[in-house]
Amino acid sequence: MKTIDLSTWKRKQHFEFFNQFEEPFYGVTVSIDVTRAMRVAKEKGYSFFSYYLHKCVLASNQIENFRYRITPDNQVVLYDHIGASATIMRSNETFAFSDIPYAEDFDTFSKSIQKEIDRIQQSDMLFPPNNPDNVIHYSAIPWLNFSSITHARMFKSRGSEPKISFGKVMDADEKKTMSLAVYVHHALVDALHISRFITIFQNLLNA
Repeated sequence: MKTIDLSTWKRKQHFEFFNQFEEPFYGVTVSIDVTRAMRVAKEKGYSFFSYYLHKCVLASNQIENFRYRITPDNQVVLYDHIGASATIMRSNETFAFSDIPYAEDFDTFSKSIQKEIDRIQQSDMLFPPNNPDNVIHYSAIPWLNFSSITHARMFKSRGSEPKISFGKVMDADEKKTMSLAVYVHHALVDALHISRFITIFQNLLNA
């Protein structure tokens, strides 16, 4: 992790402008093709959720702007890697937030997910023991084919982590598609960066 020198940062004016907004977050929703990803996950016996979440984490880490965070004293830091804080459903239909560290290797990442699933099923805690900033907040909404989404926000906390949501898998012209919503802090991330992330994510799903 390193601290950004705001005085020389190329985003200095953008940061100062958007960081003063009461609501500096904005989002886009697109449809992604998961045809091959579903087939690969099924052939290899992988959890589809774990498989596409890992691809998404890999894609997110390739976008520098997704790894920026705003500290409580309004400094900007850049993390070397970011992991996942995904919502995990319990058998009683409540959910909890997880802490899944970044791992380039899928097997390592998948084991971390299972460890968090096991922890959450045996606990009534909403948050993980460690609640780091170097994560993206993920949520899967497999019951809905949504075309837009909003998020609950605590404005006084001034969080800056991106939020990414996945929708229901749909059949479309012999393809499998899924809604993907990306919600980011405009002081750190522009539409160009979202566009690059979506392209990389789709390429990884197609690989």
